[in-house]
Parts: sequence; structure tokens; C-alpha cells
Amino acid sequence: MSQIEVSRMKPPLVPLATLIGRELRSEKVEKPFVKYGQAALAKKGEDYFLIKPDCQRIPGNPSTSFSVFAIFDGHNGISAAIFAKENLLANVLSAIPQGSSREEWLQALPRALVAGFVKTDIEFQQKGETSGTTVTFVVIDGWTVTVASVGDSRCILDSQGGEVSLLTVDHRLDDNAEERERVTASGGEVGRLNVFGGNEVGPLRCWPGGLCLSRSIGDTDVGEFIVPIPHVKQVKLSSAGGRLIIASDGIWDALSSDMAAKSCRGLPAELAAKLVVKEALRSRGLKDDTTCLVVDIIPSDHPVLPPTTPRKKQNVLTSLLFGKKTQNSVNKAKLSAVGVVEELFEEGSAMLAERLGKDFPLDTNSGIFRCAICQVDQPPADGLSVNSGPFFSPASKPWEGPFLCTTCRKKKDAMEGKGPSRPTVIS
Repeated sequence: MSQIEVSRMKPPLVPLATLIGRELRSEKVEKPFVKYGQAALAKKGEDYFLIKPDCQRIPGNPSTSFSVFAIFDGHNGISAAIFAKENLLANVLSAIPQGSSREEWLQALPRALVAGFVKTDIEFQQKGETSGTTVTFVVIDGWTVTVASVGDSRCILDSQGGEVSLLTVDHRLDDNAEERERVTASGGEVGRLNVFGGNEVGPLRCWPGGLCLSRSIGDTDVGEFIVPIPHVKQVKLSSAGGRLIIASDGIWDALSSDMAAKSCRGLPAELAAKLVVKEALRSRGLKDDTTCLVVDIIPSDHPVLPPTTPRKKQNVLTSLLFGKKTQNSVNKAKLSAVGVVEELFEEGSAMLAERLGKDFPLDTNSGIFRCAICQVDQPPADGLSVNSGPFFSPASKPWEGPFLCTTCRKKKDAMEGKGPSRPTVIS
């Protein structure tokens, strides 16, 4: 091959200044500032929170940094909230394959969150304690925000387009008909407290246990139909940034999402969190633990979050607002500066097989399988595929989908109402 032909095959040289400029622009887009504030008032002392702004996908490599913010609203004691705070993050990260690129890591995160929540619940229930906790768990990597939640703590997004969006789903039996149907189909009963005379009072609860939530971590004394499988939503913000408000139900019982967002706009995150708590206290009084985290995702060329763009009237932009997908990528790019939010993933099913999927990597050559939840290597004889039936047959495909060890398979069956019935005690 001649020198001329070789030179033609080489890509054209790019000036160093141009390359540096590209790197700077890329860094500006991919690595926004994350600023946060926290405020709380205690009534029972069962709220806990987690703030870790300095996590790294690859230890020792700052360019792989991500942030984690979470609220744990305990009930019937504090043990479950403390245990989840101390163990949930590690359990989630252990379920993501090592050596993943950033894109692969973000794609694997929703499934890892499901595995991490279930593993944390199994580990806590093995302690034999009876408390429980809601969890709202937020991972921020660049402009991508992933939220996993069980219970009735919430995370809202106040985007720079002026839209206030709920990134979580409440698992209160009073408010969620699908969860009521799931609980009853799995063997639980749903009803209110009966007082003398047959009158029903208070919120809907599931029995046994009397919990008004359908999903939580812990609650060993309640049926397994109270599941730890989280609703997960993943979105990508525009380069204009946005504000997250993560709070326990002490806030949301007093304020709507719009009220909470509007009460603190234009203020730095630390002051904003205090003002949201103050506004909730003014509206309802201190009737429950009240905890609020405010997290601003800020363009790197702004010292603070820019003022929110006023919401526009109904027009062509409405097709591009949060939750609405478009095939016109050119228009989406043009509107990126006004706060368009792209939805990447959302799933709330309580069926573990649906949440773990069928494409989980398996090394069938080694003869050893890794449980998709607890991450323990075991021989196939000691477990089942999450998608296999209760019995093997030559025609079945028992290893289709991720592998579950015996313990995690029992947990899956129990959550779906397929576990062995509890023994009846005859006096």
C-alpha cells in the first residue's frame, strides 16, 4: 500500500485547541454541579436520610462520580430504617456487573435497584425484628436521575421548563387500587379498623399487621404480600438543570407537589429545604416526622440554579413536556435549554420475574450460577431460574432468565402468594 493511500485512510488531524474545547464542552454537559440541603423536625424520631455526593463507579477515578440521596421513614421502630440506610447502597451496587461502561451501568441500574431492595429486605427479616421502613432512593449520574421507591415518601422534580413532576408512586392502600388488588390476590385482606358497633375508621390497612402501605422494607410480622420491590423511574434532564425535592410523608401530608416546589423557588438548596419544612409545619403542624432533602442539578456555568422558566400556555411545546416522547430529535435538541425532560425508564410491577427480565448474563460453562438477588454463586442444583416453573420437565427451559438461589426463590414465591401456607395452631 502506497504512502498516499495510507495517508488517505488516516482521519484528518484536529488542532489541539479544538480537542480541548470539545472536552471542556463535553464536561460541561455531562458533569453538572450537584448542590443540596437538608432539614428535619422529629416527632417520633423514625426518619433517617442518606447523603453521599462522592460515590464512584470506579474507585479512585473521580470522572466516574455519582451521587446518592435517600430518605427512610421508619415505622414500628427504627431498626429497619437504620439497616436500610447502612446496607441498601452496597446491595444495589453489588448487583451491577463489574467493568461496565457508564451507559451499561445506567442501563443496569433499574434492575440492580430491584435486586438491592429485595436483598436488603431478606437480610433484615433474617434478623427477626418487626419494624419496617419506606425508602425513596435517588441516584444522580450527570444529567441522569434514577429514583426507586417503596412506601409513601416522595421525590418530585421541578424542571427548568416550569413543570413539577412526580418521580415516585405512592404505595398507600387508600390511594392505589392496583396495589389493593395485588395484596388481596396474594392472600392478604384489605379493610379499615373496626370499632365497637361495627363502624370502620381510619385509612385502609392490610391484614394481618394493619399496615396502611403495600410496599416496604422489613415488616416481618406482616404477610409477605407487603413487598420490597420498588417502583423505578429514570429520566434525563436537559442541560438547563432542575431541582429534586425528596421528603417523607410529613411533608406530603401537608403540601402538594406544586406547593412544595413553589414555596422554595429561587432559593439555594440549603435554605429551600428549611423553607419546605417550615411551610409544612405552618400548614399542618408537627404531626409526624418531617424530613426534606433538596437537590439542585446545576449547569456548570451557573453558581446557582437559574430561575425557573414560567410555564407556557398550551401550544406545540406540550408534546415535548415531561413524560411525552417525540420522534423529532431536532426539535427536542432546540428545546433542551427550556427544561425538556426525557423519560428513559419506568416500571412499577411487583412481579420479580418481570423486573429482573430474561437477559440476565449467565455463565453456563462454569456449572456455577450467581443468584440475581443475593449475588451468591451456587451450583444449579441448589436453585431455579426466576422464570422456571415449580417442576422440571424435559420440555421446559428451567434456566431461562436469571438464576435465583433457594432462599431468594422462596422469597419470590411468597411475595406472589405461592409460598407454603402458615401452619394453623389448634388450641
